[in-house]
Amino acid sequence: MTSNLARARWIALLLPAALLAGALGSQFIGGLFPCEMCHWQRWPHYAAVAIALAAFAMAKQPPVSRGLVILAGLAILVSGGIGVFHAGVEYHWWQGFTTCTQVLAGGSGEDILARIMKTPLIRCDTAQWSLGGISLAGFNAIFSILGGAAVLALASRRR
Repeated sequence: MTSNLARARWIALLLPAALLAGALGSQFIGGLFPCEMCHWQRWPHYAAVAIALAAFAMAKQPPVSRGLVILAGLAILVSGGIGVFHAGVEYHWWQGFTTCTQVLAGGSGEDILARIMKTPLIRCDTAQWSLGGISLAGFNAIFSILGGAAVLALASRRR
């Protein structure tokens, strides 16, 4: 019988690894290049994978392993929060605050050609792909929030 902590460790490792595999696969195989906010969503998943691996290494010390799993779960939730923000920018629910969401027209007095040359090719406020109206950022938000919550719930149960 598998303990709740062991289940939480596996989810904390496999969920961000699968989401990263999907993101990298869509980039290198599918040709969907990430914007700045896409990269922001990946960073907590990289951290979660590393922390989850450390939790496996400390499996014989359950209190330490549990603490690491909780940290990994929190990192997964952070990625989900960034995914919510990014999806909101894509759906135009709110304004993004990076250069990849800035409108080219504006009154800075800078030469328009110079502004065009500085404009990133991949925009954060346009979904490159969606399924059923849900963008990749939206899917990351859904899976990360549900998965991170599951990790925290399992890690907080003793048996």
